[in-house]
Amino acid sequence: MIKAIITDIEGTITRISFVKDVLFPYAAKHLPEFVEKHQHTPEVATQLNAVKQLIANPMASAPEIIDALLNWIKNDEKVTPLKQLQGLIWQAGYENGDFTGHIYPDAFEFLSTQHREGTPLYVYSSGSVKAQQLLFEYSDYGDMRPLFQAYFDTKVGGKKEPQSYHSIVEQLPYSAAEVLFLSDIIEELDAAKTAGLATLQLWRDGQAQSPVHNAITDFNQYMSRNV
Repeated sequence: MIKAIITDIEGTITRISFVKDVLFPYAAKHLPEFVEKHQHTPEVATQLNAVKQLIANPMASAPEIIDALLNWIKNDEKVTPLKQLQGLIWQAGYENGDFTGHIYPDAFEFLSTQHREGTPLYVYSSGSVKAQQLLFEYSDYGDMRPLFQAYFDTKVGGKKEPQSYHSIVEQLPYSAAEVLFLSDIIEELDAAKTAGLATLQLWRDGQAQSPVHNAITDFNQYMSRNV
């Protein structure tokens, strides 16, 4: 029996193009100026030091750090300091009204219904917790943050690693078998299943579909079939 739900974001409850066509270009455009302006503030300096470690250059200059970050954005690398910095940059975009957080209508209805019926909801995304919370705070449907119990990002580990899901479940008052993980990515679903979680694929944009996991094309199917 499912007692809690963990949901991915990109491709699951928001369209992939929102991230790739809106958020990523916005971060890439504003990142150089942001790093130059805020590099000495503690929150930013911590992430820049992490970048220096990852590129094995403890004396890297600001332009060298910026080049590494922009390259990671270009290649869609799931690098924790990049995700943390993107979250800080996107905050300004949301607050300025440059964009709102896209949420599929069926996803909003599903999440709202599950919350109303008392099912605890959690988020696990490669985007930083800050980025997740901003998307929900400034969503198309207003502030959705009250729907969720907690947020997890790559600080618990990569999304294609079973241990990451073990780590999350250890923080929840449920067994792995009582938790349903929602994602559009087969490798993530495989990792969650290996960790003992129930899984469900959202198959929205022609991604590869796995015969191992149940799949739906929108959440109306979940609610009508009680998947």
